[in-house]
Amino acid sequence: MKSDRLLSILLLLQTRGLVPASELAERLEVSVRTIYRDVDALSAAGVPVYAERGRHGGITLLPGFRTDVTGLTEDESRALFVLASQGTHAALGLDAALRSALRKVMAALPEPHRPAAELTSRRILVDPARWLSQQPAAVDLDVLTAAVFTDRRLRLSYRRNRSAAPDVHLVDPYGLVVKAGVWYLVADEEAVPRLFRADRVARAEILDEDVRRRPGLELTEVWETLRRRLETRLPLITATVLVHRDRLELFLRLNAHRILSNHQEQAEQTERVEQTEQAELTNQADQAEAAPAAAQVAGGAGWHRLQLGFSALGEVGTLLTFGSSVRVLTPPEAREQLARTAADVVALYGTG
Repeated sequence: MKSDRLLSILLLLQTRGLVPASELAERLEVSVRTIYRDVDALSAAGVPVYAERGRHGGITLLPGFRTDVTGLTEDESRALFVLASQGTHAALGLDAALRSALRKVMAALPEPHRPAAELTSRRILVDPARWLSQQPAAVDLDVLTAAVFTDRRLRLSYRRNRSAAPDVHLVDPYGLVVKAGVWYLVADEEAVPRLFRADRVARAEILDEDVRRRPGLELTEVWETLRRRLETRLPLITATVLVHRDRLELFLRLNAHRILSNHQEQAEQTERVEQTEQAELTNQADQAEAAPAAAQVAGGAGWHRLQLGFSALGEVGTLLTFGSSVRVLTPPEAREQLARTAADVVALYGTG
């Protein structure tokens, strides 16, 4: 569009000063003749732009002329350059558009604000993926995005998990959300809010029907409802564990999504509760004859009590990764599950 091209010329001249007409034409993918017509249009609009003839000539602005296209403050300028990871924009096919937009914003910033904005872009990196988490599968968001922006209904062929056969769902989308590197479609199904992982959509078909959203609701409101529902859902298994402080940092990093208690407060109280923990460990050892050795190992100082939530009993087995640095106190069925799993491992690798 001509208006966009005129703005691009103005921003380039503000950034570069004198620019050959041939370079402007190449950058904007138009002819040199079109560039000169655009320069005339800018001049007619009151912009002091002119052409310098000669071998080293080009298009330039009157010395000292600037226009603050954005009107941004310094903090606002810096905020624009603290952006989400490029993977988010790549999934939407907007990587090139993002780079172009940032160039335009940088050129349009008031001169005093540019160094801070540029430094922010070089010193701040946002990576939404959790540590040691499995990379999400690549997804094709084209159809989902098209349905969201054209307000059309969708027919989804959707797997509840990777091994399940797909089910068919007729949904009314509100929008797309990316959380911790995973894309979700937020939609109503028969006027009930639902969340669909994009990487589990086997097939998506846009229907020639207008979307039927519940009136007065926006994406942010429906997402908040779904988020609260997921985060407040009670786990099937609640386990009380002790974690040795030597492995506490790694344990918290890998199990943050399972922790139910305030681990920071517990960590601050460690020194005060060591005697209590010692007494409880001794009592647990007396009650659990099958694990006296573990009780002795866990009987020292520096243990932190935590409560963890598991959606299935089998998930408790993941705690064996930490060996004797983690001790499960309750419930009994979790301890039994760990004992069975450990016995299976010994049977598999034992030399007897």
